[in-house]
Amino acid sequence: MAHMGIRSADRPGDLGWIVMAQGAAYAAEHDWNAEYEGLVARIVADFAAGHDPAREAAWIAEADGERAGSIALVADGEPGTARLRILFVAADARGLGLGSRLVGTCLDFARAAGYERVVLWTASLLDSARRIYEANGFTLVKETPFRGFGHDLTGQDWVLELRPQ
Repeated sequence: MAHMGIRSADRPGDLGWIVMAQGAAYAAEHDWNAEYEGLVARIVADFAAGHDPAREAAWIAEADGERAGSIALVADGEPGTARLRILFVAADARGLGLGSRLVGTCLDFARAAGYERVVLWTASLLDSARRIYEANGFTLVKETPFRGFGHDLTGQDWVLELRPQ
C-alpha cells in the first residue's frame, strides 16, 4: 500500500462501510457478537440523522484508494466537550500510521471547533488504540468492568484537555 489519505466520510457507502468493517473485524479478531456492530450502527445512524458540521465530523482513511479506517468526533453532553468515536483501522492497513493520522485529524478539528476537551471510551484489550491515545496525551480516568459484546471486558474512559495553540 503506497498512497494513503484521510478524507471526510461523505461518499455514498462510507457510513455503511464503517458499520460493516468494524462488525466483521471485531467478530473475527475478538469474537465479539453483533451487539458491538449494533453499537457502531447506532453511533453512525445518529451521526447521519443530524450533526452540526461546524462541530461534528467523521473521516475515512484510505490506502491505495480503498477504505481502510474511520473515526468520528461528536459533541458530548458536557459543554465544551467532544467525544471521539469509532476509531478503526482495517487489519491489512495496520502499521502504516493511519490510526495516528485519524486521531490527529480528529483532534485538529476539535481544536479548530473550539472544544476544551475530548473524551473517549474504549475496551482495555484494544492495545493499539490505547497506545495512540496515550501518544496524543489522553489520560485514563476510569476503568469499569462490564459484560458486553459476548464477553467480560473492561471499559476505559479517557480524557484529553485541549490547550489553546
